[in-house]
Amino acid sequence: MRIVVVGAGVVGLATAYVLSRKGHAVTVVDQEDGVGKGASFANGAQLSYSYVAPLASFHVLPNIPMWLSRRDSPLRFSPSLDPRLWRWSLQFLGSCTGKKSERSTKRLSQLANTSRAMLHELIDQHAISFDYKRTGKLVVYTRRKSFEDGIRTMLFQKKLGIEQKLMDANACFSKAPSLIGTKKNILGGIYTDTDETGDCYAFCKALAELIQTPPYNVHFEFRTTVGGLFKRKSQITALDVRGGPIEADAYVLASGVDTVRIASTAGIRFPIYALRGYSITTPVSANAKGLCLSITDYDRKTVYAPLGDRLRVAGMIDIVRPTAPIDRQRISQLVRQAQNFLPNISEYRSIEPWFGQRPATPTGLPIIGGTKFSNLFVNTGQGALGFTLALGSAWELAKAMHPSAGSKSIYYENEAYS
Repeated sequence: MRIVVVGAGVVGLATAYVLSRKGHAVTVVDQEDGVGKGASFANGAQLSYSYVAPLASFHVLPNIPMWLSRRDSPLRFSPSLDPRLWRWSLQFLGSCTGKKSERSTKRLSQLANTSRAMLHELIDQHAISFDYKRTGKLVVYTRRKSFEDGIRTMLFQKKLGIEQKLMDANACFSKAPSLIGTKKNILGGIYTDTDETGDCYAFCKALAELIQTPPYNVHFEFRTTVGGLFKRKSQITALDVRGGPIEADAYVLASGVDTVRIASTAGIRFPIYALRGYSITTPVSANAKGLCLSITDYDRKTVYAPLGDRLRVAGMIDIVRPTAPIDRQRISQLVRQAQNFLPNISEYRSIEPWFGQRPATPTGLPIIGGTKFSNLFVNTGQGALGFTLALGSAWELAKAMHPSAGSKSIYYENEAYS
């Protein structure tokens, strides 16, 4: 079957990889001049298989007033007249219940387990390089309430088979000597040895190179903006692009936030909004002890990941207009937080700033599966977990496209769109 995948980020590339493995001829279309140029470019670099609890949680609601009242808050909301923003926000608040959060965490955990197994298989079979390390991850807490919430989440995830270790402050410093010198008052932490790190952009480039060689059959069309979808009755007949229609037997929308715009041309509305995140990448100091594992400062919603001789610092959630320019104050805030949290790792003089648009659903669950058109499918909405969930999402998408090979993906829900 001839399949077109729209989107050359990590989710789109993973989709092309899995579909090509199943013998399909795949064309990947993207408006950029290469792979991984959107939300995949400089993300948090964490393969966070054991920390998949969604943002929509009953832990979040009590913190919202505090977050919204502070300029340096890890979550910032900028109201606009966009009705999609208000609709999404109300759906998000409605998802912040214990029952819904636990349901989403369970599904995300299943998807993460599939992703991890597939990535390990891919690495074992192919020599791809992307600063990948099985580092483990330590989440540290500086507020008593959030630490207690974290412990409750850890106990729930233990029921799902996720083994994590509770640590006091001294154990945190012992596990992560790079924390010595921090100006944060660390109360304790939660550690897992199954989480990993890697450069998502490097992974995208390596995977794209791999799937263009036999036995894979993937072709790329860059600098190709999809204006919309041509449809006839219950089928999509072609993609509308400037150079002329692109026809195929089936189509997959895996273009992150842009999926919303493209799908709307066929009368489909997805509950996805862009949650902006920021990152900086900086060299590790020559005399630094080094960062031996991935660390998350939970209360500042900031992650620190080692990438060879570089440090990736990423975090914050800005709910703003997608077209708003990069906020330099947020970048400065990240630098200050890193200087306070890991002062001995880098001099923080040479900084590569970045921001990206994470495609997020109100529940935190991605939308994976079919649509009202028999040959149109979607794989998006992974939010901040795109790198972590990419391969598992692709596997579920392939199952949804071929129901005879397995059940329809549990991550696709009829109520997800109208």
